[in-house]
Amino acid sequence: MSMHQAVRTPADINMSGWYGLLPPPKAPEVLRGKHTADWIIVGAGFAGLAAARRLSHLVPGDRIAVIDAQRVGWGAAGRNSGFMIDLPHELGGENYGGSHDHDRKRIRMNRAAIEFSASAVEEYGLQNFFVRAGKFHGAATEHGHISLREFEGHLTGLDEPFQSLDAADLKRITGTDFFIGGTFTPGTVMAQPAGFIRGVAEGLSSRVQIFEKSPVISLQTGKLHIVTTADGEITAPRLILTVNGHLESFGFFKKRLLHVFTYASMTRPLSKSEQAALGGEPHWGLIPADPMGSTIRRIGDRIVVRNTFTYNPDMSTSEREINRIGAAHDRSFRARFPMLGEVPMEFRWGGHLCLSLNSAPAFGEIEERVFIAGCCNGLGTVQGTLYGMLAADLAAGSDEPMVAEALNEPAPSRLYPEPLMMIGTPLKLWAMQRRAGREL
Repeated sequence: MSMHQAVRTPADINMSGWYGLLPPPKAPEVLRGKHTADWIIVGAGFAGLAAARRLSHLVPGDRIAVIDAQRVGWGAAGRNSGFMIDLPHELGGENYGGSHDHDRKRIRMNRAAIEFSASAVEEYGLQNFFVRAGKFHGAATEHGHISLREFEGHLTGLDEPFQSLDAADLKRITGTDFFIGGTFTPGTVMAQPAGFIRGVAEGLSSRVQIFEKSPVISLQTGKLHIVTTADGEITAPRLILTVNGHLESFGFFKKRLLHVFTYASMTRPLSKSEQAALGGEPHWGLIPADPMGSTIRRIGDRIVVRNTFTYNPDMSTSEREINRIGAAHDRSFRARFPMLGEVPMEFRWGGHLCLSLNSAPAFGEIEERVFIAGCCNGLGTVQGTLYGMLAADLAAGSDEPMVAEALNEPAPSRLYPEPLMMIGTPLKLWAMQRRAGREL
């Protein structure tokens, strides 16, 4: 038997705007006392619920339990920008693309994850939280414009459709003349992430037992795995860990996972006169030409600004850090929407991303009958879904061919030794964000 004590548990602060737009959830079911199951899944985000739903199809008679440290949708799953992107999206590059062979495989697998999510939307009636709207890339600088032309050339090589946009097109869509050009790609889904993930959990609740506000403090793995919380424990022969960067909290992938936070702010509702002054379309999502720039979403009468990355190896942020970066959000907002004046932000929050230096996921069977799906490299909505469902396929012994493809991917590479990480990573992020310039 092996014992894995949790050195930390998720404790996200500040309500995300996506969560705040939803009605209050019903009281949580907390894990208390001793329970047994056929399957335990730790983590109720995109990966965990994808694994649970896939298992409910593969082994419909088995007892499946999902445990989350917080409320469903409160953590990282409800703190992202809601883009489920089908195309290459390499955050470390200048134009999102990689090699053609790698990107074709990634597109095919991302689209499989999106279709799996779409089937959940149909099954559970979540159409309000999942819209096939496509995404816009907006360039605010000539350098960004050149990067988008390179991206379009890459898409041409991949035989993927896109539409080139000029400044007038972007103004018609967004209401602002901040952007000098852009690119539209049709395959992205725009999700309300907290609403979607809570809806999936509710839809699964008749087949899967979901425990919330039950941080796991230890894992004992062996012939039977025992998952222990402060108030209870649950035992099962098969365990799936879908806790993204918190794999390291249980001792897995030590010194191989890079913990980063990014931040967002959401306005209060815009008045009718403010919406008229803004113009543009009421619903759209735009990512920057430079990956380190500002992502902007308009959802009817609200606007969301997401930018700035910080290195947080302790997997936590602070009110002070959120407020400091919130001031940068306000500057970015005013630069893009001067016609709106000093519209205040109603919500500000940060969210945990887990990256690897070689952009590789953490996937596979890490101990006997202990399966993992994590390190989503900033693409948790789609890659969390992908690796969660494939972890279920792997664990249940299905013949899904993408399992072999996922197992053939490299493992996360080892990080540089300290103090290089603590000194070099913030400097690298600063340099990349400085490169973004006006895109930020």
